[in-house]
Amino acid sequence: MRPLCYALAVGLALAPLAAEAHGPTRRKVAETVEINAPPEKVWAIVKDFGNMGWHPAVEKTEAQGGNEPNKATRTLKLKGGGEIKEMLERYDAAGMSYFYRITDVNIDVLPVANYSSTLTVKAKEGGGGSVAEWRGAFYRGYMNNDPPEKYNDEAAEKAVKAVYQAGLANLKALAEK
Repeated sequence: MRPLCYALAVGLALAPLAAEAHGPTRRKVAETVEINAPPEKVWAIVKDFGNMGWHPAVEKTEAQGGNEPNKATRTLKLKGGGEIKEMLERYDAAGMSYFYRITDVNIDVLPVANYSSTLTVKAKEGGGGSVAEWRGAFYRGYMNNDPPEKYNDEAAEKAVKAVYQAGLANLKALAEK
């Protein structure tokens, strides 16, 4: 067999294995909630990047830098233990939105890596309330192939969805009081 033909035959034989052995893929999650309160009231609850007290999983927030992009940081101390460190990258008070990244997290606390997220509050179409949207993009926390089940893509996506759903449900309850 000629060397080129041999290389091609081996390459074709191994191609299915290469497709199976890949690292993590970027995941995206978006959750929204309709809130029977004006957008300004909802924004007033979440607008301070340094205060995540509206989320039921957060016991305490330690922050510095106010709402200044690339200077504001926060450390979320979670109920039951664990912490997440984050940095604010964009802040738009008029647009009622901010964008931030996780800078440090143990994957046993939240099984993600390279996580970024946007929280936005908008008027509900047709008026009469608000819509809060929380969206994020991330990789699973275990970056090698064949992750343990608790660190795989599905586990990362499920964990982020749970964070967003719990936070938005509580935001709704607080704003509708």
